[in-house]
Amino acid sequence: MIKITFPDGSVREYNEGVTGLQIAESISSRLAQDVLACGVNGEIYDLGRPIMQDAEVVLYKWEDEQGKHAFWHTSAHLLAEALQELYPGIQFGIGPAIENGFYYDVDPGEATIKEADLPVIEKKMAELVAKKEAVVRQDIAKADALKMFGDRGETYKCELISELEDGHITTYTQGAFTDLCRGPHLMTIAPIKAIKLTSVAGAYWRGQEDRKMMTRIYGITFPKKKMLDEYLVLLEEAKKRDHRKIGKEMDLFMFSDTVGKGLPMWLPKGTALRIRLQDFLRRIQSRYDYQEVMCPPIGNKLLYITSGHYAKYGKDSFQPIHTPEEGEEYFLKPMNCPHHCMIYKNSPRSYKDLPLRLAEFGTVCRYEQSGELHGLTRVRSFTQDDAHIFCRPDQVKDEFLRVMDIISIVFQSMAFENFEAQISLRDKVNRDKYIGSDENWEKAEQAIIEACEEKGLKAKVEYGEAAFYGPKLDFMVKDAIGRRWQLGTIQVDYNLPERFQLEYTGADNQKHRPVMIHRAPFGSMERFVAVLIEHTAGKFPLWLTPDQVAILPISEKFNDYALEVKQLLKQYDIRALVDERNEKIGRKIRDNEMKRIPYMLVVGEKEAENKEIAVRKQGEGDQGTMKIEEFAKKVSEEVRNMINKW
Repeated sequence: MIKITFPDGSVREYNEGVTGLQIAESISSRLAQDVLACGVNGEIYDLGRPIMQDAEVVLYKWEDEQGKHAFWHTSAHLLAEALQELYPGIQFGIGPAIENGFYYDVDPGEATIKEADLPVIEKKMAELVAKKEAVVRQDIAKADALKMFGDRGETYKCELISELEDGHITTYTQGAFTDLCRGPHLMTIAPIKAIKLTSVAGAYWRGQEDRKMMTRIYGITFPKKKMLDEYLVLLEEAKKRDHRKIGKEMDLFMFSDTVGKGLPMWLPKGTALRIRLQDFLRRIQSRYDYQEVMCPPIGNKLLYITSGHYAKYGKDSFQPIHTPEEGEEYFLKPMNCPHHCMIYKNSPRSYKDLPLRLAEFGTVCRYEQSGELHGLTRVRSFTQDDAHIFCRPDQVKDEFLRVMDIISIVFQSMAFENFEAQISLRDKVNRDKYIGSDENWEKAEQAIIEACEEKGLKAKVEYGEAAFYGPKLDFMVKDAIGRRWQLGTIQVDYNLPERFQLEYTGADNQKHRPVMIHRAPFGSMERFVAVLIEHTAGKFPLWLTPDQVAILPISEKFNDYALEVKQLLKQYDIRALVDERNEKIGRKIRDNEMKRIPYMLVVGEKEAENKEIAVRKQGEGDQGTMKIEEFAKKVSEEVRNMINKW
């Protein structure tokens, strides 16, 4: 018998070799119908995979990310099975589950797969689902796997197999299709009731631009057709809110291939918006005694060797900059923390000096594959609202709590009311990708868990998601249409202080090692603005929006009065523009509504005579006529109340 421990702490005994499905059946028949996968000691198992030893077990349904992952992973195999029937000789690359659905990279040989072909592939997938084929996992020796896939001419699979360790290779088979895969999967393809292939794109094999261009097919599936219908409506709404489209309409930012892919340039209105966001955070940080610093955009290679970043990310960074001096190499700054460590080290520190809180809006550069770039959410140069807190071990929890307070203020001020927290810990088994001692990791992990408990913050725990130097607390925000975005993050780090030999003199007059807390409430300015645009559909809070007021003269005769109104509003620090185009007033109103400007002031003969304005508000229409000063005071007070609230 083996002991199975459930998330609520209860323990049951089962026969060795019990499966996740059998455990679900022992609890209730309804649970057995709904469960899709199970977690066994932090590893996701198929429901039919035997459990051979005492284990902590979690049963995952559709509502759980892990359940969706198994569902969509199986759907990727279903897509591949359909492609195998429709395109004889097709070769397969990789087909993972992603955040919303799945994709499969394939090499169709002489054939071409286009968007117009997707309905035919969907139909074939539905035909296969009707067969209710079982999905069977099998362990296979490396030599046998190479022969199996080699005989089929599967060169991409053979390349993957050649890099795997013998004794840890598995395949999954459904019908006539067998794939190299670690899983997990559903036990059968029958639960896949609604299918939508969403797009076709190109993707270099293994993300390497000197390799074969594969055809990547994206899709999503659901256990009910109603869910697919709701998703398609959401997809249409997401297109309307696309930050790339709205950013162009509002003149916030631009990209240029001549400048370089993934390198955003902020236009005047976008720059002003960014500055307001930065000033907002500066005001909050000043209340928490942060000191701002500035560091250069490059660093010596030795700096990143010391920090450990070069060993982890050096191959994926921009290539080093070679100076005229022989052997001297620099890197574009990929992160700010090593620089801040050197600022700490610049002066002797006492226990009385701690905590030391260093903040920087630091621009960093990281090389992303061109196929992964996406607007402002995935770029090659971005600015982090970064800060590093150097503190004594006894101060860690309190400092962590203070950072949580800052992130809470930021989210509330931007109306991000729906968010989740995730405690990201080390992988339970594979510790090779982390630096530092087990003792330091355990202390750091415990500090995060205790801080969350003290705040009453319910945070799910994810193993294997920690940074290589320490555990972290990530905040996942849900936007206005329910999509999840990872924004704020807090990380506890005992390791960089060790690597940089950071010290402070304690009350005992002995040298001690500080603890380092990394934090970024926005995450990056680029990603945060992108999420904010899509959350608000470009209708920013009044204090933040680039243009607060559009003044619309009825005809050219009243342009001078419109400019007079603008100058008066400027005295109240109200951002206004005058639409001097020779267009009808209805057209001007529609165009400025498209620019998401909160207030529109219509001025004509009557308004000019009486020194008044006719006020319209975005989404609410006509607000009546009032004196300019009255309107200016009203808007100023509205902005002041918003800012002072935080």
